[in-house]
Amino acid sequence: MTHPLVVTTTRLTYAGARLALDGALAEAARVGGAFNVAVTDRGGVLLAFARMDGAFAESGAIARDKARTVTGFEGLATDELYAAISGEPDVRDGIGGRPGVAAFGGGVPIRVGGEVVGAVGASGGSAAQDKQVAQAGADALTAALSEGGAA
Repeated sequence: MTHPLVVTTTRLTYAGARLALDGALAEAARVGGAFNVAVTDRGGVLLAFARMDGAFAESGAIARDKARTVTGFEGLATDELYAAISGEPDVRDGIGGRPGVAAFGGGVPIRVGGEVVGAVGASGGSAAQDKQVAQAGADALTAALSEGGAA
């Protein structure tokens, strides 16, 4: 049903979140680090989380913040958010200083049919490694949907 007063959306399920989580953890193992990985739905609500053996406990909150930041900024990856605000110190400090906002690499959107359905946040390595791990999670879900003809 289409109606100008409502929007029909696609929702990420727990099974989809687990698939993304497992894809990210597999990449983290290949990278050789100890990561925290969080997967949220489009509203930034946590659906799946893992803390690898040896990962810093405080890094878990950072992974969750990265995923929530992506969904809070309509699918903008966290490194792209930083790039967008880095040239204006007042904006960078204002946005970056807000509780729960992580404006550095490691948070990526999960898109289905162009729509943001969730996000993956990773923390435990460099910003580039965090993004690599998070992107592997998002890509795992996209690949599974493509294989099933649903993407």
